[in-house]
Amino acid sequence: MYFTLESQFREYYEKASRSAGVTGELLIQQLERRLDNVTYRLGFAISRRQARQLLRHGHVTVNGRKVNIPSYQVNAGDVIAVRDNAKKLLIVEQASQYAAQNPVPSWLEANFENLSGRVLHLPKRADVNLPINEQLIVELYSK
Repeated sequence: MYFTLESQFREYYEKASRSAGVTGELLIQQLERRLDNVTYRLGFAISRRQARQLLRHGHVTVNGRKVNIPSYQVNAGDVIAVRDNAKKLLIVEQASQYAAQNPVPSWLEANFENLSGRVLHLPKRADVNLPINEQLIVELYSK
């Protein structure tokens, strides 16, 4: 779902297992905090792959600075925006029209008029409604 390679996914798991808290929830939180996923969740792209391409082409800023790394981890309070020159792109216009009809997750705040968004707080497991049983993932990687 998040289009990470096996080695990168294992790094996410290892970081989650070293942290205090429920490993599965921390793993999901890290994956949701990826900038390509946040760009998709805010509605600036129709898919995660399209969001990744927007990022790699330098069309997205975080707190006013251009970031082109899809795995960049956003934090609470970060402002994610589409750069001015990219607001006229057809794929961005189509995505924002599509997203205006679909709800944005409760941990994000989107402004479709100026194509920006803010991370209100870090995502919790209840905020992510994906058909994932993270306990099975933790059992597999703990071996």
